[in-house]
Amino acid sequence: MKLQTVSIFVDDQQHALDFYTKTLGFTVAADVPIGEHRWLTVVDPDRPDATEISLEPKSHPAAKAFTEALAADGIPMCVLGVDDVQEVHDRLSAQGVTFTQPPTPMGPVTIAVLDDTCGNFLQIAQYNG
Repeated sequence: MKLQTVSIFVDDQQHALDFYTKTLGFTVAADVPIGEHRWLTVVDPDRPDATEISLEPKSHPAAKAFTEALAADGIPMCVLGVDDVQEVHDRLSAQGVTFTQPPTPMGPVTIAVLDDTCGNFLQIAQYNG
């Protein structure tokens, strides 16, 4: 058994797709129209068989309340692993991405937190071990 897909609830699927692909560098794994929304997933281009991120619309009231509560408390929706937090921070900052926490050593990891422009914070983490 393996983790196939995780969901990130987003305000606007097209905007999220643009951010996650053009800014963060993911590639589209699935884009299937389903009524007014889409089954829309992205994946690491270097690992197309890795866990996909589903960019889920916040159409359910619980999803909206959940993501708003996390954002209000500054809690990231998920953690994305990177090889070099400082390099990713600098590259994304140069593209206009807003960080709510700069690269910060935290024992065995260095982390930073960014705003995905879709209603979520994402943490990037570099394991120093």
